[in-house]
Amino acid sequence: MFYYVLKYVILGPLLRLLFRPRIEGLEHIPEDGAAIVAGNHLSFSDHFLMPAIIKRRITFLAKAEYFTGPGLKGRLTAAFFRSAGQIPVDRSGKDAGQAAIREGLGVLSKGELLGIYPEGTRSHDGRLYKGKVGVAVMALKARVPVVPCAMVGTFEIQPPGRVVPRIKQVTIRFGEPLDFSRYAGMEDQKAAIRAVTDEIMYAILGLSGQEYVDEYAAKVKAEQAEQAKKFPKRRR
Repeated sequence: MFYYVLKYVILGPLLRLLFRPRIEGLEHIPEDGAAIVAGNHLSFSDHFLMPAIIKRRITFLAKAEYFTGPGLKGRLTAAFFRSAGQIPVDRSGKDAGQAAIREGLGVLSKGELLGIYPEGTRSHDGRLYKGKVGVAVMALKARVPVVPCAMVGTFEIQPPGRVVPRIKQVTIRFGEPLDFSRYAGMEDQKAAIRAVTDEIMYAILGLSGQEYVDEYAAKVKAEQAEQAKKFPKRRR
């Protein structure tokens, strides 16, 4: 219930007023039935802007850290994500990916929309990174279409580290649903799920126009953080 209050009464109208999102391809979102909406992830604002303009309810797999933050801010953030019907997923440990897949398949089994960011984390520099294969496994196991989505301009309004977003128009593009029925029964084959994932990322790239990096974003972030430790900037 509170999800729809946020969407249509509180947050949705405010976001539309402030950011005046330009929406393209909204007709590609199925009116009913299960489907995955797979998008790039440039900003914390993505969590709110995309759901605000989609008519149907969409459930995202949100990182568990949003639900466990300390202090008043942490409690408010957790309360918001729970009220919005988002599902916490622990991304640590070797079984994290399987847990996310189970949760996602549970959403799809109810004929609902599942939102996912295949990169697995926000882009730290505005580029599009290699997709993780969980999206492909879910699409093949649930036998549902994947709608590619591109957020354009959200990195500029709220890059990593910026708390209050800049007020500027953004664009949200949806592409035609991708049908992977030709891969039916191949969800356990590495080559197949890699091919499906790459096709999804290529579709997102075509919509977003970003520079593509054929590496995982988390790996690049970790390497840059390690380099920063080894070679700290000298103070002037």
